[in-house]
Amino acid sequence: MRAVVTVTGTDKRGIIAKVSCFLAERNVNIEDISQTILGDQFAMIMMVDTSESQLSIAELAKDCEEMGRQIGMSVRIQHEDIFNAMHNV
Repeated sequence: MRAVVTVTGTDKRGIIAKVSCFLAERNVNIEDISQTILGDQFAMIMMVDTSESQLSIAELAKDCEEMGRQIGMSVRIQHEDIFNAMHNV
């Protein structure tokens, strides 16, 4: 299953490393990644494959939210279909 991970917040060292390690530990594969920095704000979007993960998308979403709190960022994961429905008007 494909999903979209978004990461936003104030830029700091190690964000990509922390998020990618977090996903790898849960057997989530990053298929595509784009990131940018606007002033001091960091924004990243990743297309991921969750088919090898033992966790449901709801469990991954809860874990992402908690990890985001720990690193001071907003980290969200959504099923690709939901993300597309919300952003393709």
